[in-house]
Amino acid sequence: MSSDRKDDHVRLATEQNRGRLRGNDFDDVRFVHHALGAVDIDTVSLATRVGARDWPVPLYINGMTGGSASTALINRDLGIVARETGIPVASGSMSRMFSDSSAGEGFRVIRDENPDGLVFANVSANATVEQAREAVGMLRADALQIHINSVQEIVMPEGDRAFSHWPERIERIVAGLDVPVIVKEVGFGMSGSTVSRLAGLGVGIVDVSGRGGTDFAAIENARRTGADFSILSGWGQSAIVGLLDAQHAAASSGVSLLASGGVRTPLDAVRALALGASAVGVAGGFLRTLRDDGIDALIAEITRWLEQIRSITALLGHTTVAGLTETDAVIGGEVRDYCQARDIDITAFARRSENESEARS
Repeated sequence: MSSDRKDDHVRLATEQNRGRLRGNDFDDVRFVHHALGAVDIDTVSLATRVGARDWPVPLYINGMTGGSASTALINRDLGIVARETGIPVASGSMSRMFSDSSAGEGFRVIRDENPDGLVFANVSANATVEQAREAVGMLRADALQIHINSVQEIVMPEGDRAFSHWPERIERIVAGLDVPVIVKEVGFGMSGSTVSRLAGLGVGIVDVSGRGGTDFAAIENARRTGADFSILSGWGQSAIVGLLDAQHAAASSGVSLLASGGVRTPLDAVRALALGASAVGVAGGFLRTLRDDGIDALIAEITRWLEQIRSITALLGHTTVAGLTETDAVIGGEVRDYCQARDIDITAFARRSENESEARS
């Protein structure tokens, strides 16, 4: 995994995420407005429970960079931003440091700049238990992300071609670490059956990371000189349908769901929280702001996101993030069609506040 490839990823991801406010599945979720339902904004807490730990806010910077000199500078800046805003931050894939130990400093800088915040290490599903421990130790990480990315690997010219050993590797890492493990897609989504399978491997936190954000198949295809894999454009599920598909699997297993991929605005974040995500990750959009406008601009943007998430939560009548799962949400469009095809009942979402009131009475 060369440093040039890492730099290509950042360049192509930044280009993709310029003008990224186009429609996606998040627009198929609409809240029912109750005109007398709002609460005081200053009563709203943004604390959220993820797995066995409380997070200060339901927003995090998702893994995206690392492994080259230029991405080390981005990691430094992200560490500063996370420190100043108080949000958790994940490293990009740390696999490069297993073949080049000098690359480790480009990841460690996240913790150096953010000594007291929540920081997540990141490895691939090919990692051994020893490599996973090394990544966690390098960052003094509070959790480990394992990314699963078979679509990206297929399109990547130098990518992996063997995937059947991934479940066994994930299970061994979960058993061999003393920090929580978060298994995440890289933008192609999760099915409910995948979440159930991960729960069976001991995984307690799953990021459904869906399509609509940074498209790593398109990024890898842009690096190819031979076969054209544009035929995979649009592959996978969105975070919204991933949350809906996984709701029963998560509830029955106790898995905490995270959502990322295609999150464009604070309203999108609240939509995901209302559909069962404990927290919401953003990568490409924040990277674009950082590269185009700098650290101060990204700090201001994240501060605004948190203020607006708090305001929308109050508008919807809740004082906690967990309360958003009682919000009335009407689901339409392609998401409704997907749910009908998968036999996922979405009708109850539109009357959740009534059902909750009846349950309390």
